[in-house]
Amino acid sequence: MSASPVTLMVARRVASGRYHDFNRWLNEGRELAADFPGYLGSGVLAPPSHDDEYQIIFRFSSSKTLHAWEHSASRSAWLVRGKGLYDAPHEHRATGLDAWFQTASGHTPPRWKQAVAVWLAFFPISLLFQWIFGGVLSDWALVPRVLASTLMLTPVMVFVFIPLSTRLLSPWLQGAWSLSDICKRATNHI
Repeated sequence: MSASPVTLMVARRVASGRYHDFNRWLNEGRELAADFPGYLGSGVLAPPSHDDEYQIIFRFSSSKTLHAWEHSASRSAWLVRGKGLYDAPHEHRATGLDAWFQTASGHTPPRWKQAVAVWLAFFPISLLFQWIFGGVLSDWALVPRVLASTLMLTPVMVFVFIPLSTRLLSPWLQGAWSLSDICKRATNHI
């Protein structure tokens, strides 16, 4: 079993008229997972307005900790309580950086698109960090300065901004939009 973090991605289609019950059940499952050793986080990607398939992501510190949660009595009971709220799920496991970008079908965008999505998350946060803390850290030696900045930025990037970037850029990452579509969409929201 892997000692690297592992992401379980599950696609579930909500049964007709059961959105409220499904969301309540889903939040219960995320709270349940959070109580397990090795839990690193979870997220839900809601479907576009014309679809009903939710993407649910659970991340654990290793295959062993994910396995313990997946085969627990409490998760089994939770799945039983969810019967009738969704159609048969599709599950996929991923490790490493690809876990942020892989769809439930296993498709991963090209590395250059992954790099753009990470950079788009990293640049504004790094700029903001330097603007706020740059003056304080400027007198520090190189190694402590880089150590402090990476210790503060890495969790924010991993748990907030890279998932946000990949969610916002998902249509482009999966080939549904071009860069010009994204620019038009961004200017419409400004």
